[in-house]
Amino acid sequence: AKSEELNKLSHDLDERDAKLRAMQALMARKDSAVQALKKKLTDALLGFNNSELSVSVKDGKVYVSMSDKLLFSTGSFAVDKRGKEALSKIAEVLNKQTDINIDIEGHTDSKAYVSTTNGPINNNWDLSVMRASNVTKILVDDYKVDPLRITPSGKSKYFPVESNETADGRSKNRRIEVVLEPDMKAIMDILNGVN
Repeated sequence: AKSEELNKLSHDLDERDAKLRAMQALMARKDSAVQALKKKLTDALLGFNNSELSVSVKDGKVYVSMSDKLLFSTGSFAVDKRGKEALSKIAEVLNKQTDINIDIEGHTDSKAYVSTTNGPINNNWDLSVMRASNVTKILVDDYKVDPLRITPSGKSKYFPVESNETADGRSKNRRIEVVLEPDMKAIMDILNGVN
């Protein structure tokens, strides 16, 4: 009975070790996919300068941060021509990378939105949501990104990247972030004991 117990324990440890190795291999593959995606996007967006957009990696995700000046007129959620040009370049990369999940986040500064009409926007929440929604609509309708992979959200003023005390800081906070993450299904399957 003792040797059976030891055999079972040894087998369980081997199994756990194999799972751990498989997960480490998948995580390494995810990390290299993230770096490769960052490079593809950086190359595709070479025509845009740092004040218009930036591409970075954080927490295993690729962030394309686009200034509101590149995409919108003040207080508007309609995307300008130059903004559409940037979105078309991003879409080209995304349409070749079908295993990437896409979040479109709208962010504002902390200044209260002043509505001049009875339109759909009455505050920063509305503005951030409508901007993210419109960017999503363009990526899906105009540039054929799969709508099942993409989720728009509005973050209002609550995730600033700079201080809202200066005009420059507020300008950096008004942005759209395209957040890209390789599909984690294989890693989640291992964690949940599938396979």
